[in-house]
Amino acid sequence: MQLSMIKTLTLALMSILLAASLMIFPQEALEGSIRGLQIWWDVVFPSLLPFFIVSELLIGFGVVTFIGVLLEPLMRPLFRVPGVGGFVWAMGLASGNPAGAKITARLRQEKKLSRIEAERLVCFTSSANPLFIFGAIAVGFFHNAALGIVLALAHYLGNIFVGLIMRFHGREEEAASPPQKPKVSGLMNAFKMLHEERIKDGRPIGKLLGDAVQSSVKTLLMIGGFIILFSVLNKILSLVGVAALIGSFFSVVLTFFHLPSDLNSSIISGLFEMTLGAQMASETTSVGLLEQVIVSSFILAFSGFSIQAQVASILAETDIRFKPFFISRLIHGFFAAFLVFLFWHPFYINQKTTGDQWQAIPVFLREQSSSWFYSTWKMVTEYGPLFTLIMLILFILLTAKKALSNAD
Repeated sequence: MQLSMIKTLTLALMSILLAASLMIFPQEALEGSIRGLQIWWDVVFPSLLPFFIVSELLIGFGVVTFIGVLLEPLMRPLFRVPGVGGFVWAMGLASGNPAGAKITARLRQEKKLSRIEAERLVCFTSSANPLFIFGAIAVGFFHNAALGIVLALAHYLGNIFVGLIMRFHGREEEAASPPQKPKVSGLMNAFKMLHEERIKDGRPIGKLLGDAVQSSVKTLLMIGGFIILFSVLNKILSLVGVAALIGSFFSVVLTFFHLPSDLNSSIISGLFEMTLGAQMASETTSVGLLEQVIVSSFILAFSGFSIQAQVASILAETDIRFKPFFISRLIHGFFAAFLVFLFWHPFYINQKTTGDQWQAIPVFLREQSSSWFYSTWKMVTEYGPLFTLIMLILFILLTAKKALSNAD
């Protein structure tokens, strides 16, 4: 039997089993679906949409090209990507997953990146945003703002290490391709290319803004579908016993790394959806805090199959391959977990007194800062649904207007 035939039968069988599970457990599937929808509606949509729209505007106005020229001397030697990678890196860090993949795919479509450069770039620009790490994980789940700096340092420094490793990706393919033209640099050249890029785009501001809103909302609707799907899938796998079977394997893995096997359920959940996995790790009180944070850090870096499926769908619109991204998530996961262990004493234990008060630490780690992260996260979850509703109405109006214009 051919390999493609086996693949077809496997996929068909999995689809049938999933459909049967939904019919056997309709109530549980509905609960998982509602949970996924709530995450998307309350947090994901309002937190990602502004960054998606702004990134589209910056590309259209030529600002990304301007930044690329200025950052070329930094990004090229370190990560072997063009200077525009600095913009993707910054936007990915500020807005979180899967913004890095979205902007990378957009730049690849604009021919600002080669395929190899895009594959390198997407590997280290995928990260959780600081608001999520400090507000949701450290304060929301662990109720301990001091853990935010440990998680953030491990997460972002781990991604830098991933970028330095992935710079060696595709060297053979690059060597076989024709040599690239030397990249221009300098402030005047940057301004010149910014102007040329804006003239080349040619769209009026209103048209550019409308296209940015439509493109961003379409991407977020796709992301919402994946979040709901994997939330339901995670629930179904727990009910049918597959999660327990996978858990037996992870018990061995955790033992190998000298971690308690009580954390295997949080890792299994985190493999599918990182928010749920991190929450379960924080609630596993039978293990030490260090072990909880190590597992949470791995889950945040791995990102979960839900986000990876979102990235795969975005990359499918280009010739960027998904395999390097998946490998980089594994590498990032192990780096982030190890760095938490490395930073635990200098950045957490040594900064706490017996009264659980802050000692001499940077200003942004003090109580006022943690309160700011918490209040900002609370504001997002409180007003996020209203923002989502307004933007979806705007999207419907823009789509209807475009459809009527095409009909005329």
